[in-house]
Amino acid sequence: MKARVHIMLKDGVLDPQGEAVRHALGTLGFAGVEGVRQGKVIELDLTATDKAAAEAEVRAMCEKLLANTVIEKYSVEIA
Repeated sequence: MKARVHIMLKDGVLDPQGEAVRHALGTLGFAGVEGVRQGKVIELDLTATDKAAAEAEVRAMCEKLLANTVIEKYSVEIA
């Protein structure tokens, strides 16, 4: 089973890397970009066979290690 975790900064948290990308895009002539938020994707290969149990386990991983839940939000996809 595979899991994909999308992690983004919460709304209102300053994103200097996203702002640097927005500025660079403007420099390259892409003037229509008003904002950029940078995130990360983590893919996990799991041995679990139960989808609900796998999702619960991945959410626990996010809470304990993968995401800084003070400033980041995350979503989990199980396939």
